[in-house]
Amino acid sequence: MPNPLIFAVPKGRILEEALPLMARAGVVPEAEFHDKKSRALSFACENPEMRLIRVRAFDVATFVAHGAAQAGIVGSDVVEEFGYPDLYAPVDLAIGHCRLSVAAPEGEVSGALPSHLRIASKYPNLTRRHFEGMGIQAEVVKLNGAMELAPSLGLASRIVDLVSTGRTLLENGLVETNTILDISARLIVNRAALKTDERVGALVERFRALVNEREAA
Repeated sequence: MPNPLIFAVPKGRILEEALPLMARAGVVPEAEFHDKKSRALSFACENPEMRLIRVRAFDVATFVAHGAAQAGIVGSDVVEEFGYPDLYAPVDLAIGHCRLSVAAPEGEVSGALPSHLRIASKYPNLTRRHFEGMGIQAEVVKLNGAMELAPSLGLASRIVDLVSTGRTLLENGLVETNTILDISARLIVNRAALKTDERVGALVERFRALVNEREAA
């Protein structure tokens, strides 16, 4: 039997939305995957030629880009942040919609921006590119959570973070000033695996057909 095809998925909201689509594409984890008490990270699938790994979203891209996993699902924010040359995102799954936005304290959204800003984000590359395009030097303080606290505690004057409803921003006295990127979940594959493993190409075609079928309905 050939080595199993490793399919990487992120923890959280995208995964919940992706599971029905994955099932229709033949990526069906066995029961342990759904056990909330399980601390396992790697899971068998109903198809014995496939295994599922569940990791942090940023790590999904790293596993796939370096060939440790051959395919996976992750938000387009992660794809754009890393820009791995060995990562290919052939299918927009049209789920997991949100946006990457700049937010500032309510009283600081008007007037011209200074030439230098300190910004809290877990997206340093996207943040710098965005502000460079505006002629502003961005000093990025990398945080992995609790971003909304940064302005009130003097750590940064702005934040760049994922926004869905905007409620968390409002509850912390912040407002969106502009959107950097509209985000949806993507099927990603390792470029070398796509060329050498026919199972990867077949998987891409199954997901693409399902998305096209849903859009045509």
